[in-house]
Amino acid sequence: MRDLALSYVARFASTGARLEAYLLRKLRERGVAEGADGRSAAIDVPALVARLVELGYVDDAAYARMRARDLGARGYGARRVEQALWAAGVDEGIRAETAPGEAARRHAAVLMAQKRRLGPFGGGREEAADPLARRKAHEKAVAAMLRAGHDYEHVRFILAATDEERIAEWLDEAAEQEGIQGTW
Repeated sequence: MRDLALSYVARFASTGARLEAYLLRKLRERGVAEGADGRSAAIDVPALVARLVELGYVDDAAYARMRARDLGARGYGARRVEQALWAAGVDEGIRAETAPGEAARRHAAVLMAQKRRLGPFGGGREEAADPLARRKAHEKAVAAMLRAGHDYEHVRFILAATDEERIAEWLDEAAEQEGIQGTW
């Protein structure tokens, strides 16, 4: 079981909870371990996981930082990051520590709008449409960004912005408040 655990953590970034769930699933699939004399061996999976955490092979905080950074870089919002970390079994304290700040949340929302060509990044397709189609497209854009985990205030600002310069100022304002130097 130890070799299986080491093999798993060598291939995948994981949390202690995910590793434990994986090992328990493998134990259920393979059945009870029996020795040569026919006695069954009790395997203490939580102790094995605790030992790997102690040795540094599994680090929930490092996993949470990596996952939050990756999801933010893909344009997902803070709520979606929180859900992903919760699903991975990351402790609430670590989730709170790795929650993206205001500047990172704004940046992720802008990335999503750019990827989906929403708001000022849309290329002017909405102006030609009739009011009903424009409203429907707006509602669809709001829903998509909310599903991606963004704050409604951020979504509303981005979709109402008339040009990319105003959004750049909005991003710079948040970065300045947090003391972040440089551009994204």
